[in-house]
Amino acid sequence: MRYLLILLFLLPKVGSGQAARNVDFKTCEATIGIDFDSRTVSGHVSYTFEVLSKTDTIKIDAVNMQFRQVEINGKPVKYKATAKTLDLFTGFRKGKNIVYLNYTATPKQTLYFFGERPDEQIWTQGQGKYTSHWLPSFDDVNEKVVFNLSVTYDKDFTVISNGVLKGKTETAAQTQWQYEMRQPMSSYLVMLAIGKFAKRTETAASGIALEQYYGVGDDARVEPTYRYSKQIFDFLEGEIGVAYPWQIYKQVPVRDFLYAGMENTSATTFSQDFVVDSIGFNDKNYVNVNAHELAHQWFGDLVTAKSGKHHWLQEGFATYYALLAERAVFGDDYFYEALYDMAEELQQASKSDTIPVLNEKASALTFYKKGAWALHVLRESIGADNFRLAVKNYLEKYRFRNVDTDEFLAEIAKVSNYDLLDFRKRWLENPKFEIGEAVALLRKNAAIGELLNMGQPPYEPAQWPDVVAMYTDRMIRPGHSRIKQESLYDFAAQHGNKPFEDKILVYRAALATGDLKVRQVVAQTIGKFPESFYPEYVTLLDDKSYITQEIAAGTLWKLFPDKRKELLDKTKGRVGFNDKNLRIQWLTMALALKEYEPSEKVTYYDELFGYTTPRFESSVRQNALQNLIYLSAGDTNMLKALVNPLVHHKWQFQKFAREKIREFLKHDQPRKFYEKLLPELPENEGVQLRRLLDEK
Repeated sequence: MRYLLILLFLLPKVGSGQAARNVDFKTCEATIGIDFDSRTVSGHVSYTFEVLSKTDTIKIDAVNMQFRQVEINGKPVKYKATAKTLDLFTGFRKGKNIVYLNYTATPKQTLYFFGERPDEQIWTQGQGKYTSHWLPSFDDVNEKVVFNLSVTYDKDFTVISNGVLKGKTETAAQTQWQYEMRQPMSSYLVMLAIGKFAKRTETAASGIALEQYYGVGDDARVEPTYRYSKQIFDFLEGEIGVAYPWQIYKQVPVRDFLYAGMENTSATTFSQDFVVDSIGFNDKNYVNVNAHELAHQWFGDLVTAKSGKHHWLQEGFATYYALLAERAVFGDDYFYEALYDMAEELQQASKSDTIPVLNEKASALTFYKKGAWALHVLRESIGADNFRLAVKNYLEKYRFRNVDTDEFLAEIAKVSNYDLLDFRKRWLENPKFEIGEAVALLRKNAAIGELLNMGQPPYEPAQWPDVVAMYTDRMIRPGHSRIKQESLYDFAAQHGNKPFEDKILVYRAALATGDLKVRQVVAQTIGKFPESFYPEYVTLLDDKSYITQEIAAGTLWKLFPDKRKELLDKTKGRVGFNDKNLRIQWLTMALALKEYEPSEKVTYYDELFGYTTPRFESSVRQNALQNLIYLSAGDTNMLKALVNPLVHHKWQFQKFAREKIREFLKHDQPRKFYEKLLPELPENEGVQLRRLLDEK
């Protein structure tokens, strides 16, 4: 092992796609401007690089870019711009060099344009998609560079990028924002976010400025969205034992983001869906994503896996350290409950998922959650103090470098005698999930131990009154919320076909807990119930949970038609989550009930249809489209609105639209409508619709 590590250390640094591994890029100074209307980015970039030994060709990744000027060391040089790279052949010498590029790009991915003027947003997502689509850079994660970006955009917008804002230069119409980094990073971690943002700033215990951005108008959501942020930051710095490695930490939510979040160096981008109010926080909050992306600032950004095979060194670590941070916030029961859920998911998936952690083709579930479980096993086996020391040594030794699994395990070996060969085989190279070992560790928590015991025989009493008494007792007696939830799910699964009168005591006891999650299970599982129970069930509409409110409203609408006006009056004005779940549900019900406010029907329809347009995020648009289909499958406005999603950047939204249009094309009238519509569409939309029309 030691001999192998010495050899790895002596190997030259890997460059980005270089024919020989003998070129090291050092710094990047980029000055760019972005045009929203043409979807283009243009500007000039200077890289300093060092030629370590003789080479014929130097490559810079640049996807479908046009270059107006290319110079090396101040002199124009011959070059070749392919669909993927800029190839340089002459003008460089051994030692230090500077290459200057003047370019334009119209990226098809990685740099995304959202919305309509004057409320547009522009943001990047480089993970797996490559920054080289909008900035000449390096797809190889092993090429680390110090990136300093200056970005010009309309003066009414905020531009956010990696590092510290060193200054702004303003003109009558535009502002140039100048950002500076001091340490190197992989190109996929370069970011931009442009929009109308405000921010608040907290200061970590170590003095790091924590800039928390939010959209204009979201002031009331700032505290719930960023709740525990400083506590998480301070905890991770202490737990990891290595000071936060960058100058500043920024977080910015953007609309229609591709993922939950992205750990760009010093500047996390995350989905607007996590911008929540105090009620939304109870159902869906940013805490786990917050901690996960912050942990990446060490695991992924400071030290980066050499290849996809070792991706768990990023995602497994970030997932596990996020759980440790949540443990500090919410306590042991929460921590073990999350591990329990992961174990359950991994055990089920292992029946068909046969690719282990140490494989570049492993699933996200494997990299993230099995990787996290592997680290938990390791930490529990060698002790928390030894684990902290090994991780600290690992990060300090390989800071701003690239790593593999052997290098991490070598640091574990220095602090313990744990059998790492056996650990590697069982947890990293074996596709099966070691459920026995996992359960043994889970049983350290009393609440999870009780949960595990629930399914063991003897399962329940034979007499029905005793069954009711057992489940009711679980609701009444003090205990962990999860036990009550699982008991109620089990009760519904086992006894859902019983007459409601036989079950009422259990449901009353569940409602009486006052626990939001337990009451939500009541809403989900209760099924039909008589009007005599209506006064008790209707209280769910006032729970501080948008999920519970939506479920309860749907159930009451279905079961009690004569109370629909009462329901609409009670819930009028509610909006719900970012996808406007409650508002869209209410509009749909108001339109469906013919006698309800007939003079407002047009207004309500226009509002509902308006949510299908590109001004809104795909979650809102899809929700509105689904409800318009429910109201009238022949609505030509809805049929037309389904076409634009065919070219949306989120594949899930594309898929939804394709599947719906395919269903409509089975019928003559919608097919005729789409054929007639085809010439009126923008070219890109027309191409996608024609493909669907031509399908056999």
